[in-house]
Amino acid sequence: MERNELYPVFLKVSQLNILIVGGGNVAEEKLTFLLKSSPNARVEMVSPMFREATVALAEKFGIPMHHAVYDKRYLNGKHMVVATTDNIPVNEQVYHDCRARNLLVNVADNPPFCDFYMGGIVTKGNVKVAISTNGKSPTTAKRLRQFFEDVIPENIDELVKNLNEYRKTIKGDFEEKVETLNEFTKGLVQKKEKNEN
Repeated sequence: MERNELYPVFLKVSQLNILIVGGGNVAEEKLTFLLKSSPNARVEMVSPMFREATVALAEKFGIPMHHAVYDKRYLNGKHMVVATTDNIPVNEQVYHDCRARNLLVNVADNPPFCDFYMGGIVTKGNVKVAISTNGKSPTTAKRLRQFFEDVIPENIDELVKNLNEYRKTIKGDFEEKVETLNEFTKGLVQKKEKNEN
């Protein structure tokens, strides 16, 4: 059976420089998801054309937009790149330019040309869940995202904050603190199960 061997990470995109190559529907989708997750994401875009809605979104968040064809000089100072054009040779050139500079790159809808995937995301306060189907089915990721949005309670952030305060009061070394918190949260899960029955 095939296995998802991706390693999930949560990037501080407000501290990274991101380039989106392209200005069509897919570029707008990627920009929307980035900004929804992190309104302070440091993003630039380059494309000969931009959709009107993309321009409006970029202006709202102060995203620099370069009305130009892709050139590898736009990679200067970037940490991560997303290629979204409908021009396959351009996307593949972006990929090869990024690989030559050791930059993380995602070529939309082309899994072999991706160092990472932008999966489904559920956010409830400080709790964030990322969903990946290993690039196989974005539709499944979307359905799972909808499911988790429904089942994760809105007040989970209150629990996270309370547990953080409780953690500060626990005595002992790291292992003892982890064990105490595990016992405490296990009780919460058991209470939830009892309430559902």
